[in-house]
Amino acid sequence: MNTTSILVVLTGLFVRLAIPLLVTAFVVLMLRKLDARWQTEAEQERKALLVKDETPCWKEQGLPMEEIQLRASKSEQPCWQIHRLSNGYLREACLDCDVFLSAPIPVAKHITAHI
Repeated sequence: MNTTSILVVLTGLFVRLAIPLLVTAFVVLMLRKLDARWQTEAEQERKALLVKDETPCWKEQGLPMEEIQLRASKSEQPCWQIHRLSNGYLREACLDCDVFLSAPIPVAKHITAHI
């Protein structure tokens, strides 16, 4: 093989493999930066909401179970929804809470289309 054919093969490999890999790595880095920015914004928003709404958990308030169930039926958001973590997960304390465990399961309303 002469050097020209080797250069052609190497250039072909570079164009077919290296450039897509570099573009993919660039996109991954940009998406990571975007995700970090969104998480920072979510944390700041969550902190701002916690300052505005500093209501403690219903169980931490020492309310009886009947009062908690009455509040849950009237309120649109139960206490475990209000006190979610910044990433959207429930707090560990909420997962073991009697209020959360005894809450009724929400019923999804199905929309049926008549054809």
